[in-house]
Amino acid sequence: MSIPKKGSRLITVDGVTYRWRIRRKPTYCQANSWGPLTFAVEPADVPGRVLLVLLPCSRPDAWLGERAMAVRPALVSATIRRALARSWNPHQTGNAFTLSLTEDDLTDATNGQPPSYVVPFMRR
Repeated sequence: MSIPKKGSRLITVDGVTYRWRIRRKPTYCQANSWGPLTFAVEPADVPGRVLLVLLPCSRPDAWLGERAMAVRPALVSATIRRALARSWNPHQTGNAFTLSLTEDDLTDATNGQPPSYVVPFMRR
């Protein structure tokens, strides 16, 4: 399985270029806030083992007003480093490597700053 190039973004972490993408439309479970916000990462040069990251919040476009957050490149690069430390080999073939992040993992990824969430119906 590989990530479509259309809609994906490139990021370089420790000299290696990766492609990452958030699904364009939510799944039914994600739209109901039953499933988490996810994004996928893979090496940009050759398709390999995909990293699937599950965040502890909903998508911003969920139908119900659950807490959500923006996925920024700094979070993606910190997540890639964490997955590599947890034995993700991006050039190996096989099923997706799933990495579930917790609140503490997000705090570590943002240099000790707690993650900032947004509740969609409270935006102005």
